[in-house]
Amino acid sequence: MLDVRRMQVLRAVVTSGSVTAAAANLGYTPSAVSQQVAALEKQAGTALLERVGRGVQPTAAGRLLTEHAGVISRNIAEAETALADLREGRTGRLAVRYFATAGGTIVAPALADLRHTHPGVQIDLRLIDPEDPLPEVKHGRADLAVVVQLPDRPREDVRLVHLLDDPYRAVLPKGHPLASRRVIDLADLAAERWIGSEWPGPCLDVVLGACGAAGFTPDIVVQSEDYATAQGFVAAGLGVGLMPRIGLGSRHPGVVVRKVRRPEPVRAIHAAVRESSLSQPALRALLDALKQAAQQ
Repeated sequence: MLDVRRMQVLRAVVTSGSVTAAAANLGYTPSAVSQQVAALEKQAGTALLERVGRGVQPTAAGRLLTEHAGVISRNIAEAETALADLREGRTGRLAVRYFATAGGTIVAPALADLRHTHPGVQIDLRLIDPEDPLPEVKHGRADLAVVVQLPDRPREDVRLVHLLDDPYRAVLPKGHPLASRRVIDLADLAAERWIGSEWPGPCLDVVLGACGAAGFTPDIVVQSEDYATAQGFVAAGLGVGLMPRIGLGSRHPGVVVRKVRRPEPVRAIHAAVRESSLSQPALRALLDALKQAAQQ
């Protein structure tokens, strides 16, 4: 295989017109330059320079390798520039995973901010409901995932950055006997029929855990796949529900929403990232933008 450094020495000789001039430009001795060219000729299997008067000129093979050495030099310069841009967060690609209710409230404004501060960074954005995104982060298929995390969940080499606590609210049909209260004890909903709106996983665990602490298991008579549809079932009088605050941005006109206590179910929303990825400027900027969006 041809030695790239020797090719650059050959290029210096050809462009300067002599071994002595090339040596001065490179900071080598003339003898060292001659040795490098001789070693390259041995690798190439043919002469690369020929003497003309007091100088040298390239053979056909020498001109060929000089041209390729120039291309290599330009490619290396471009690679160094691209690497510097990536290192400083000016370019790159981030794979981001999120769940539906976090999309519009947290992820969208954070990405808008990132696009303003890091316009050269590409985002691979995917919805992951109802999948568990932590393996995606752990195994390097995603750089960041917005997740609902329980305190006792093993974290291994994934860091969880807290974004916000999202409390659940009681969603009741208008005219319900409890609708006149500003705050409802969770135990007061024990005898109700329930509209389920959570997939199996940490969000459902929060709801069931709170109901268990209040002394009952909810009687789920209808299961919905999203909060908007669940509100429709509640409005129709088919049951009551618990839904997170950020999932109630668009409220059905036929429901009322009330705070819950004793206990108040709360889901903790985090950004999950690999510890080894935190050195990336663009990723750190996205984390900052997510924390800022979560505070609004």
